[in-house]
Amino acid sequence: MTVLKLRKSAQLTLPAEIREALKVGEGDYLEAELVEGGVMLRPVSIVRREEAWQRIRGAMARVRPTPEQARKSQAEQEAEIQAVVDEVRSDYAAERRGS
Repeated sequence: MTVLKLRKSAQLTLPAEIREALKVGEGDYLEAELVEGGVMLRPVSIVRREEAWQRIRGAMARVRPTPEQARKSQAEQEAEIQAVVDEVRSDYAAERRGS
């Protein structure tokens, strides 16, 4: 077990073995979550909004409907997409709650 000391301005220094295990370095972002008995740190990726939209547009440009999907109305396709998004969000929320 590693002991950390809270420094001036509430700063912590992560020991090298933890940084290496998380594959993080100076300038990287960590998400902090209160969990029973402590705090969990997870590395997160931060992407500029403009860059994220460019990636999304690029991915969308490569998407082609299957013949079955092409026969459906746009409203039907959007309803299917929304159902999948809702399911993924629900699963993610349950995972974060530890359910």
